[in-house]
Amino acid sequence: MIQEIHVTQMDHPDLTPFRTLRQPLKHFEQGIFIAEGEKVTRRLLESDLPVLSVLLTPEWLLVFRERLESRTQSIKVYVAPKELVESIVGFNLHQGIMALGKIPEQPTIENVLFRSDRPRLFVAIDGLTNSENLGVLVRNCAAFGVQAILAGETSSSPYLRRAVRNSMGTIFKVPIIHCKNLVEMLDSLRKDHQFQVLAAHPHTERSRIDHVDYLGDCCIVFGSEGLGVSEKVLAACTLPVAIPMQLDVDSLNVASASAVFLYEVFRQRGGTGRASSRPKT
Repeated sequence: MIQEIHVTQMDHPDLTPFRTLRQPLKHFEQGIFIAEGEKVTRRLLESDLPVLSVLLTPEWLLVFRERLESRTQSIKVYVAPKELVESIVGFNLHQGIMALGKIPEQPTIENVLFRSDRPRLFVAIDGLTNSENLGVLVRNCAAFGVQAILAGETSSSPYLRRAVRNSMGTIFKVPIIHCKNLVEMLDSLRKDHQFQVLAAHPHTERSRIDHVDYLGDCCIVFGSEGLGVSEKVLAACTLPVAIPMQLDVDSLNVASASAVFLYEVFRQRGGTGRASSRPKT
């Protein structure tokens, strides 16, 4: 069911989130996020996440009407002329279609553990603040079967606008837990649930990525773009692990490094492309 509302100005109060795309932190504090562009909006509408409203041009309404009307919840659909939507920053990215979603209530670690098939694979992020890198990391996690992402207290949220966009909507498929204390969470995984907690850490000679056994439950920790995994988080890990590189290259972009690590886990586990979790019960 949709409530179709035609607008000729952007001053409608319900359109404020779309006018304030450059305030993603404020959106996060309000528990909302913006999905931009055809593919991300489509994946949001195909998900179970709450969709509060959609802003699009008449042309996009023709394309999306059936999908919008198939949603069980009522959605406010604001239809605006292309010239009006073009006035919103980033038209070349959102292309005249955006949706306002509600950040889902995050699961507990116990719920995620219960729903996840074994061997489990989690990813934790420590001090990761670049939204573009974070979005690509989320996409890599979805591609290689990660069952939960633990966002540390020093990291940005994967629900920031640019992260959602760069994830290409795959964030709607991966449970996100925002941790108040990442060290305590990792300690619990290691001590209470027998996880191997591995730090993606380029400055180590102790272990390299292809010498580690990933066949048991494990959580891989990725650090910030500049400093890597912090000392206190590194101390909570079972082992630091490095990607071997040549030509004196000492590190990779965190998004690239995550793809290398997660593919190695995927390869060792047989590359089956299995589902990441069981349905809720």
